[in-house]
Amino acid sequence: MNTHRSTWAGVAALWLALAGPALAQHDHAAAGAKRRAPPLAMGAAFSPSGELWIVGLNAQQQLFVQTSADEGRHWSAERRLDTGADKVAADGENRPKLAFGLRGQAVISYTEPLAKPYTGQIRMLRSDDGGRSFSAPFTVHQDRQLITHRFESVAFDAQGTLHTLWVDKRDIEALAKATAQADSASGAAKGARKPRAPADYRGAAIYRNASRDGGLSFGPDIKLADHSCECCRIALAPAPDGSLVALWRHVFAPNERDHAFAPVGPPRAGDPVRASVDRWALDACPHHGPGLAPAAVDGYHAVWFGDRAGEARVRYGQLDASGAPRGAVQALPDEGAEHAAVQSAGAKVVIAWRSFDGQATRWRAWLSADDGRSFRLEELGSSADDNDHPLLARRGDQIFALWRTHQGVRVENVTP
Repeated sequence: MNTHRSTWAGVAALWLALAGPALAQHDHAAAGAKRRAPPLAMGAAFSPSGELWIVGLNAQQQLFVQTSADEGRHWSAERRLDTGADKVAADGENRPKLAFGLRGQAVISYTEPLAKPYTGQIRMLRSDDGGRSFSAPFTVHQDRQLITHRFESVAFDAQGTLHTLWVDKRDIEALAKATAQADSASGAAKGARKPRAPADYRGAAIYRNASRDGGLSFGPDIKLADHSCECCRIALAPAPDGSLVALWRHVFAPNERDHAFAPVGPPRAGDPVRASVDRWALDACPHHGPGLAPAAVDGYHAVWFGDRAGEARVRYGQLDASGAPRGAVQALPDEGAEHAAVQSAGAKVVIAWRSFDGQATRWRAWLSADDGRSFRLEELGSSADDNDHPLLARRGDQIFALWRTHQGVRVENVTP
């Protein structure tokens, strides 16, 4: 949904004014009631054979896939997927996703909103024949409470293991129940109950699991970190050893909404690495997650949105191999930039975003051929229609930008 403002300069103050449960609700029901067009949020990836795939919702709110063998110039007929009675989240940061593994494996994931506000479960369809057919949907995580399991990210590592990460609120729910039980026992002992606030717990948590058979079975739910932001996407990128690393918006004490970095692997002691230092104090989730891609030699390229000393901007910076900030941080050359994505292929780096100028939404990109040392600005297009967040997909050493509007999906080869 295209819900822009002409500038981000005052957005932090607006979020502070709107902070509360209504801000965290990501369905935008009131805005959606004004029009009956389908949500535009989609996922995209190249298959091992080189075909470009997209997954999203059609006008009938049905999950579909399409493929293109010529980089988006022509598309196959829409193929609808059977999701049973599931509702599928497909708006903004919470969108369907697809990933291809080894030996013909493919998966499509989505969040299914549940009956209570802000609750959901991570659902998946799997394929062993390269996506020609898919299974019925199933739930990925072992925890089945009616709580938040949302904003999933999925990827296969170089060894063919499928990793799923999501935002989860089981820990804050457990603390709230423990507090209520303690209050009840204390009140009974004293002959009266005195309500007390639930135990202090910042934000939510990042949980993950792994599948070594392409989604046929999954290991246990493992907590990657406490105190994540509640409604921002999780970025994944390959590490030099073929494993994965993650970047997400984190709630650092006392309430600074910066970003955290951690390897996707066995649990480790201690807090995740702080990857951004904007020190944005905000009592709400900005629905604006980061992007992450490997650098040519070591470390990573990162993009994120944050308010630094009163200036709310999308910024680009590099992280070292541990995820800590390295070198100078730059604001993108567009004050209205939002929902930026980053992708790399060796020393080639592309950052794509959208920006509303008061009349139309501009689709723009920043291109580097020298591993982020210098960039040039490219205008990719514009639209007066509602539109999705821009996406980037890599095929070999080429990088492609995708943008969905109500006119269709536009694809540009943006390899520097």
